[in-house]
Amino acid sequence: MTGIKIDGKEIAQTVKDRVRKAVKELKNHRINPCLATVLVGDNQASATYVKNKHKACEEVGITTKDFKLASNITQSELNRIIDELNNDKSIHGILVQLPLPDQLDEFTTTSRISPLKDVDGLTPYNAGLLAMKKAALVACTPLGVMEMFDYHNIELEGKNIVLINRSNLVGKPLYHLLLARAATVITCHSKTKNISELCQLADIIITAVGDRNKFTLTPDMIKKNAVVIDVAISKYKEKLVGDSDYDQIIQKASYATPVPGGVGPMTVAMLLKNTITAASLSSKIEK
Repeated sequence: MTGIKIDGKEIAQTVKDRVRKAVKELKNHRINPCLATVLVGDNQASATYVKNKHKACEEVGITTKDFKLASNITQSELNRIIDELNNDKSIHGILVQLPLPDQLDEFTTTSRISPLKDVDGLTPYNAGLLAMKKAALVACTPLGVMEMFDYHNIELEGKNIVLINRSNLVGKPLYHLLLARAATVITCHSKTKNISELCQLADIIITAVGDRNKFTLTPDMIKKNAVVIDVAISKYKEKLVGDSDYDQIIQKASYATPVPGGVGPMTVAMLLKNTITAASLSSKIEK
């Protein structure tokens, strides 16, 4: 008997529907939610991601402002632009598309964003609030994973969870979100020994390595009826894949996410939600 597919497209649509309703309410208060995106250089993948985010904003009624900057821009010039966006009251959310060119420092750049406009949840201030269970703006992908659990009423309290990622964008925020739900979380990474054995003991596995040449989650690594959330996406043998083969995993798991069509759509949906939250915060309206 196969498990249940966690359909990211379906769940993302429910989030978008809520956001669309919230946008109308904000506009009734004469607040026009606006997201500013900053794209440095001509990375085609990054340009596509930004384009998709603008399209999603348009679908729900969020205004966007697009800032395309030369690849040779200096850190001080980029800082000045971010400062201007921070001070622009018509802009509620700021997203700097990563990665950045080598001459720019990601931590310096993201730290420059006002915490109230930090829709990626990457500023040290918001990361600290998350650790204290007080964050209003949280990294989009981890927030999307939590939305998936809630949509399917997957209980987290007391569950053993193996999280295979320790990045600032995925692993660390997810750790705090899961811990806040009273889960027992083991964070694994490239130096972790016996990952396979740890996975076999887990009620829930969340994997986000993104390199099949280094790691693959196989059915023998999960126990029967475990939940598998595959956050990774990369190209392998000319196909878009995650860290696991969904068709095999779903034969053993109780719930699992496909790639593509799983966590990916949730990331954009939660960006929209964060933009609404930021607009509400700046206007002192609770949403």
